[in-house]
Amino acid sequence: MSSITFYGWKVEYDEERYLTAEQEPKSGRTYIMYHGTKVQTARLIIQNGFQQSPDGMLGPGVYVSRNQKKAERYPLNSPITDRVVLKLSVNCGKIKRIDTDNHPMQKTWHDHGFDTAWVPPNCGMRAVPSGLEEDCVWDPKRIEVVDVALAPSTNVLAELQQLIRQSQVAPAAAVSTGVCHLCKQKLCPAHNTQTCWGCGETVCTLMSVHKCTRWG
Repeated sequence: MSSITFYGWKVEYDEERYLTAEQEPKSGRTYIMYHGTKVQTARLIIQNGFQQSPDGMLGPGVYVSRNQKKAERYPLNSPITDRVVLKLSVNCGKIKRIDTDNHPMQKTWHDHGFDTAWVPPNCGMRAVPSGLEEDCVWDPKRIEVVDVALAPSTNVLAELQQLIRQSQVAPAAAVSTGVCHLCKQKLCPAHNTQTCWGCGETVCTLMSVHKCTRWG
């Protein structure tokens, strides 16, 4: 079989990892989520990974959402000029639904073997007056920054995206985690990598987007 020549593409995927915020997540899946933070904190997260918050509505963990609008509200007391929304790939593990105030496992879900707590949208919890979907992930290592969804300027956007490229896992290390470092999807079955004929960049055939720098 002859090899395929790649120049660039954009694919629209209808995958479960792109569930809308209104859809109920399933345990053991990886989903695209968002996290709002300050510019300097975004730099630190990209370079060093997330740190677990000591407490919150759902107890310790990293607070994220599949609703980008939810992430755009944070940090609550920061000006728009200092807000960044990071796009994440989150391996949720075992998920616990928390949908009522004073839920018996609202802050102890991890003690019962769960990896992520999920608050569905418009569930009526007083602690979520916005009614927007929210998640708390216990282990920061389950979260990878894959892009910047919102930045206060084009300069900050370019800087943060460059940091993301520099911090991406090397191919050899990616095999041990079971995730392709190019398309961020599971390596089972194995993924094929090719060299773009135009720009020479190594690409995965399952990448949703590859913009060839030579051919545009």
